[in-house]
Amino acid sequence: MMKALRFHGPHDLRLDEVEEPTCGYGQVKVRPLYVGICGTDLHEYSAGPVLIPEKPHPITGAKRPVTMGHEFSGEIEEVGPGVHDDKLKPGRRVAVRPTIYDDECSSCKQGVRHCCENIGFIGLSGYGGGMAQHIVAPSRHFYPIEDSIPPETAALIEPLAVAWHAVNISPFKPGNTALVIGGGPIGICVVQVLKLKGAGEIIVVEPMDSRKKLAREYGATVIIDPGEADVVSRTREFTHEHGADVVFDTAGVEAALNGVIPACRTHGAIVNIALWERGPMVKVNDLMYREVQYMQAALYDEMSFVETVRALSDGLLDPSGMITATVKLEDVVEKGFKALLEERDRHCKILVDMQAV
Repeated sequence: MMKALRFHGPHDLRLDEVEEPTCGYGQVKVRPLYVGICGTDLHEYSAGPVLIPEKPHPITGAKRPVTMGHEFSGEIEEVGPGVHDDKLKPGRRVAVRPTIYDDECSSCKQGVRHCCENIGFIGLSGYGGGMAQHIVAPSRHFYPIEDSIPPETAALIEPLAVAWHAVNISPFKPGNTALVIGGGPIGICVVQVLKLKGAGEIIVVEPMDSRKKLAREYGATVIIDPGEADVVSRTREFTHEHGADVVFDTAGVEAALNGVIPACRTHGAIVNIALWERGPMVKVNDLMYREVQYMQAALYDEMSFVETVRALSDGLLDPSGMITATVKLEDVVEKGFKALLEERDRHCKILVDMQAV
């Protein structure tokens, strides 16, 4: 038996005793080290189930209660028969790519597996999750990482890959001015990637002082507090009235999205990365008249994940400054989930230390 934090319903996370999984053909058994609490986890906790399946998931067969935790690092304990990657060996530390796809739907056959019609996630819809003492999943979910990457930092690879993919698929070019709505974890990740990829100006819209500070430390050149200044006029001022070349929306607030459309230049692009609990009413005419592209960035393709791991290995990214607290699994509801919901001005990313379980 082992301990696992499982979602039973909204505001109902329980530290359960469950069967320890066994490693089968083509699988790898991993001991989680550090787990990040994601905005998606918070959505599930406060308003779920959203992505957590109510009936058996078509790929994994899992349904609630499910083990939480999809942003995590770990150490390989066992490698099952049929795993042919020589880099996956017991004792090796790994990052986890949690996206689960069927390889059979139209999206997968087009090579766009991260848009699988039956998409699932370790830590939400099957194969267990990082908030457990052990996890077993197909080997393709585990990516060896260099010893130079601390396990705490490796737990942030997944959200960094979200940002990497969003910037990659956008029309962003080096030297462009980028406007980032929201200075939460994904917004700060986007700032880091934009700086690495040569952004000219990085404007961040954020009201909280702690997140303003973090955004500036990671490369934001202009901070706009929407409670103190008009975002559109300030953006146009900093861009000689042209507007931002690319806008990245990580906040998912209808008023903020519609309000920022005039801050985007003609023939610019607004990239949605936010997960919306309720779909927004978008002012399409405002987009149309200046032919502003409104596009979506869903998760990340495998190349974005691999490139993110490589950038960390090469020392080009260091998200460790985002970590504002580390908690024990038994304290994760009070000091993790509730802290992020009730003390947003104090926290960016809270990690769960699974080594203490």
